[in-house]
Amino acid sequence: MKQTNRRGAVLSWAIALVVPLLLLLTSMRLLMTPVYVDLAYSLPGFPEDPYGMTFAERRQYAKVELEYLLNDEDISFLREQTFTDGTPLHNERELGHMEDVKELGKTMLNVWMLLLALMVGLAVAAPRLGFWEAVRRGLNRGGQLAVGLIVVALIFIALCFNWLFTAFHAIFFEGNTWLFQFSDSLIRMFPLRFFQDVFIIIGALTLLGGVGLWALTREKKKA
Repeated sequence: MKQTNRRGAVLSWAIALVVPLLLLLTSMRLLMTPVYVDLAYSLPGFPEDPYGMTFAERRQYAKVELEYLLNDEDISFLREQTFTDGTPLHNERELGHMEDVKELGKTMLNVWMLLLALMVGLAVAAPRLGFWEAVRRGLNRGGQLAVGLIVVALIFIALCFNWLFTAFHAIFFEGNTWLFQFSDSLIRMFPLRFFQDVFIIIGALTLLGGVGLWALTREKKKA
Protein backbone atom coordinates (compact mmCIF):
# COMPACT_ATOMS: atom_id res chain seq x y z
CA MET A 1 0.00 0.00 0.00
CA LYS A 2 2.83 2.42 0.94
CA GLN A 3 4.55 1.63 -2.36
CA THR A 4 1.36 2.41 -4.26
CA ASN A 5 0.84 5.65 -2.34
CA ARG A 6 4.43 6.69 -3.00
CA ARG A 7 4.10 6.06 -6.73
CA GLY A 8 0.85 7.97 -6.80
CA ALA A 9 2.46 10.94 -5.05
CA VAL A 10 5.42 10.93 -7.47
CA LEU A 11 3.07 10.76 -10.46
CA SER A 12 0.90 13.53 -9.05
CA TRP A 13 3.79 15.95 -8.53
CA ALA A 14 5.35 15.07 -11.88
CA ILE A 15 2.08 16.00 -13.59
CA ALA A 16 1.82 19.18 -11.53
CA LEU A 17 5.25 20.33 -12.73
CA VAL A 18 4.50 19.53 -16.37
CA VAL A 19 1.07 21.21 -16.53
CA PRO A 20 2.27 24.87 -16.46
CA LEU A 21 4.69 24.19 -19.33
CA LEU A 22 2.01 22.39 -21.32
CA LEU A 23 -0.47 25.24 -20.82
CA LEU A 24 2.18 27.79 -21.79
CA LEU A 25 3.14 25.94 -24.97
CA THR A 26 -0.52 25.44 -25.86
CA SER A 27 -1.08 29.19 -25.56
CA MET A 28 1.93 29.85 -27.76
CA ARG A 29 0.66 27.46 -30.41
CA LEU A 30 -2.75 29.17 -30.42
CA LEU A 31 -1.03 32.43 -31.35
CA MET A 32 0.97 30.89 -34.20
CA THR A 33 -1.92 31.36 -36.63
CA PRO A 34 -2.84 33.87 -39.37
CA VAL A 35 -5.86 34.84 -37.28
CA TYR A 36 -3.60 36.14 -34.51
CA VAL A 37 -1.46 38.04 -37.02
CA ASP A 38 -4.59 39.88 -38.17
CA LEU A 39 -5.59 40.53 -34.56
CA ALA A 40 -2.16 41.82 -33.55
CA TYR A 41 -2.12 44.56 -36.17
CA SER A 42 -5.71 45.52 -35.31
CA LEU A 43 -5.08 46.20 -31.61
CA PRO A 44 -5.56 49.84 -30.55
CA GLY A 45 -2.38 51.90 -30.58
CA PHE A 46 -0.30 49.45 -32.60
CA PRO A 47 2.57 51.56 -34.02
CA GLU A 48 2.79 52.44 -37.67
CA ASP A 49 5.90 51.65 -39.70
CA PRO A 50 8.03 54.85 -39.80
CA TYR A 51 9.44 53.73 -43.15
CA GLY A 52 6.08 53.57 -44.90
CA MET A 53 4.95 49.94 -44.93
CA THR A 54 1.16 49.77 -44.61
CA PHE A 55 -0.65 47.59 -42.08
CA ALA A 56 -1.93 45.43 -44.93
CA GLU A 57 1.61 44.89 -46.20
CA ARG A 58 2.92 44.10 -42.72
CA ARG A 59 0.14 41.54 -42.19
CA GLN A 60 0.92 39.99 -45.56
CA TYR A 61 4.65 39.67 -44.91
CA ALA A 62 4.15 38.59 -41.29
CA LYS A 63 2.03 35.68 -42.50
CA VAL A 64 4.90 34.68 -44.80
CA GLU A 65 7.21 34.59 -41.74
CA LEU A 66 4.66 32.43 -39.90
CA GLU A 67 4.32 30.10 -42.87
CA TYR A 68 8.08 29.63 -42.89
CA LEU A 69 8.13 28.79 -39.18
CA LEU A 70 5.47 26.10 -39.61
CA ASN A 71 6.46 24.53 -42.94
CA ASP A 72 9.29 22.13 -43.80
CA GLU A 73 11.12 24.51 -46.13
CA ASP A 74 14.69 25.67 -45.58
CA ILE A 75 15.79 29.31 -45.42
CA SER A 76 15.62 29.62 -49.20
CA PHE A 77 11.84 30.00 -48.71
CA LEU A 78 12.41 33.39 -47.07
CA ARG A 79 15.44 34.28 -49.17
CA GLU A 80 13.21 34.23 -52.26
CA GLN A 81 10.63 36.61 -50.76
CA THR A 82 10.71 40.18 -52.04
CA PHE A 83 8.88 43.48 -51.68
CA THR A 84 6.69 44.58 -54.59
CA ASP A 85 9.64 46.49 -56.11
CA GLY A 86 11.76 43.31 -56.17
CA THR A 87 13.94 44.25 -53.18
CA PRO A 88 14.73 41.22 -50.95
CA LEU A 89 12.46 41.05 -47.92
CA HIS A 90 15.38 40.22 -45.62
CA ASN A 91 19.11 40.75 -45.35
CA GLU A 92 21.46 37.91 -44.41
CA ARG A 93 21.50 38.79 -40.71
CA GLU A 94 17.72 38.58 -40.56
CA LEU A 95 17.72 35.29 -42.47
CA GLY A 96 20.21 33.82 -40.02
CA HIS A 97 18.03 34.84 -37.10
CA MET A 98 14.93 33.37 -38.69
CA GLU A 99 16.75 30.05 -39.09
CA ASP A 100 17.45 30.12 -35.35
CA VAL A 101 13.83 31.03 -34.58
CA LYS A 102 12.58 28.15 -36.70
CA GLU A 103 14.81 25.65 -34.90
CA LEU A 104 13.62 26.93 -31.52
CA GLY A 105 10.01 26.85 -32.71
CA LYS A 106 10.31 23.28 -33.96
CA THR A 107 11.77 22.17 -30.63
CA MET A 108 8.98 23.85 -28.69
CA LEU A 109 6.27 22.38 -30.93
CA ASN A 110 7.78 18.89 -30.60
CA VAL A 111 7.88 19.23 -26.80
CA TRP A 112 4.30 20.51 -26.84
CA MET A 113 3.02 17.57 -28.91
CA LEU A 114 4.89 15.07 -26.73
CA LEU A 115 3.56 16.52 -23.47
CA LEU A 116 0.05 16.78 -24.88
CA ALA A 117 0.09 13.16 -26.02
CA LEU A 118 1.38 11.99 -22.63
CA MET A 119 -1.21 13.99 -20.71
CA VAL A 120 -4.10 12.82 -22.88
CA GLY A 121 -2.85 9.24 -22.61
CA LEU A 122 -2.67 9.48 -18.83
CA ALA A 123 -6.14 11.00 -18.58
CA VAL A 124 -7.61 8.21 -20.74
CA ALA A 125 -5.75 5.35 -19.06
CA ALA A 126 -6.02 6.54 -15.44
CA PRO A 127 -9.64 5.52 -14.72
CA ARG A 128 -9.09 2.06 -16.21
CA LEU A 129 -5.81 1.45 -14.37
CA GLY A 130 -6.96 2.80 -11.03
CA PHE A 131 -4.74 5.86 -10.64
CA TRP A 132 -7.17 8.61 -11.63
CA GLU A 133 -6.99 10.21 -8.18
CA ALA A 134 -3.24 10.77 -8.54
CA VAL A 135 -3.76 12.25 -11.99
CA ARG A 136 -6.59 14.47 -10.74
CA ARG A 137 -4.45 15.81 -7.90
CA GLY A 138 -1.59 16.44 -10.31
CA LEU A 139 -3.78 18.33 -12.76
CA ASN A 140 -5.30 20.35 -9.93
CA ARG A 141 -1.93 21.25 -8.44
CA GLY A 142 -0.61 22.01 -11.91
CA GLY A 143 -3.48 24.40 -12.54
CA GLN A 144 -2.80 26.17 -9.26
CA LEU A 145 0.93 26.33 -10.00
CA ALA A 146 0.28 27.75 -13.46
CA VAL A 147 -1.94 30.46 -12.00
CA GLY A 148 0.69 31.46 -9.45
CA LEU A 149 3.55 31.51 -11.94
CA ILE A 150 1.63 33.46 -14.57
CA VAL A 151 0.43 36.09 -12.10
CA VAL A 152 4.05 36.68 -11.11
CA ALA A 153 5.12 36.69 -14.77
CA LEU A 154 2.44 39.22 -15.78
CA ILE A 155 3.48 41.54 -12.97
CA PHE A 156 7.07 41.17 -14.15
CA ILE A 157 6.06 41.98 -17.73
CA ALA A 158 4.23 45.09 -16.57
CA LEU A 159 7.20 46.33 -14.55
CA CYS A 160 10.22 45.44 -16.71
CA PHE A 161 9.25 44.00 -20.08
CA ASN A 162 12.36 45.29 -21.88
CA TRP A 163 14.64 43.44 -19.48
CA LEU A 164 12.56 40.27 -19.79
CA PHE A 165 12.61 40.49 -23.59
CA THR A 166 16.39 40.89 -23.61
CA ALA A 167 16.86 38.04 -21.15
CA PHE A 168 14.67 35.74 -23.26
CA HIS A 169 16.83 36.33 -26.32
CA ALA A 170 20.05 36.02 -24.35
CA ILE A 171 18.94 32.57 -23.15
CA PHE A 172 17.68 31.16 -26.46
CA PHE A 173 19.92 32.88 -29.04
CA GLU A 174 23.69 33.25 -29.34
CA GLY A 175 25.34 36.61 -28.87
CA ASN A 176 23.63 39.61 -30.44
CA THR A 177 22.32 37.83 -33.55
CA TRP A 178 18.81 39.02 -32.70
CA LEU A 179 19.66 42.75 -32.75
CA PHE A 180 18.72 44.67 -35.90
CA GLN A 181 18.49 48.15 -37.40
CA PHE A 182 15.14 49.92 -37.04
CA SER A 183 14.99 49.95 -40.84
CA ASP A 184 15.28 46.15 -41.09
CA SER A 185 12.15 44.29 -42.18
CA LEU A 186 11.82 42.17 -39.04
CA ILE A 187 11.72 45.25 -36.79
CA ARG A 188 9.29 46.98 -39.11
CA MET A 189 6.94 43.96 -39.13
CA PHE A 190 7.44 43.03 -35.49
CA PRO A 191 8.12 46.10 -33.33
CA LEU A 192 8.61 45.69 -29.60
CA ARG A 193 4.90 46.34 -29.05
CA PHE A 194 4.09 43.19 -31.06
CA PHE A 195 6.08 41.01 -28.68
CA GLN A 196 4.77 42.78 -25.61
CA ASP A 197 1.23 41.95 -26.73
CA VAL A 198 2.29 38.35 -27.45
CA PHE A 199 3.74 37.91 -23.96
CA ILE A 200 0.63 39.38 -22.32
CA ILE A 201 -1.86 37.33 -24.38
CA ILE A 202 0.09 34.12 -23.87
CA GLY A 203 0.13 34.85 -20.16
CA ALA A 204 -3.62 35.55 -20.13
CA LEU A 205 -4.45 32.36 -22.04
CA THR A 206 -2.21 30.30 -19.77
CA LEU A 207 -3.83 31.90 -16.73
CA LEU A 208 -7.30 31.03 -18.04
CA GLY A 209 -6.17 27.48 -18.73
CA GLY A 210 -4.77 27.16 -15.21
CA VAL A 211 -7.94 28.52 -13.60
CA GLY A 212 -10.11 26.24 -15.74
CA LEU A 213 -8.04 23.15 -14.93
CA TRP A 214 -7.97 24.06 -11.26
CA ALA A 215 -11.78 24.39 -11.21
CA LEU A 216 -12.49 21.26 -13.27
CA THR A 217 -10.29 18.98 -11.18
CA ARG A 218 -11.31 20.11 -7.72
CA GLU A 219 -12.12 17.34 -5.30
CA LYS A 220 -15.84 16.95 -5.08
CA LYS A 221 -17.24 17.38 -1.61
CA LYS A 222 -19.07 14.41 -0.27
CA ALA A 223 -22.71 15.00 0.48
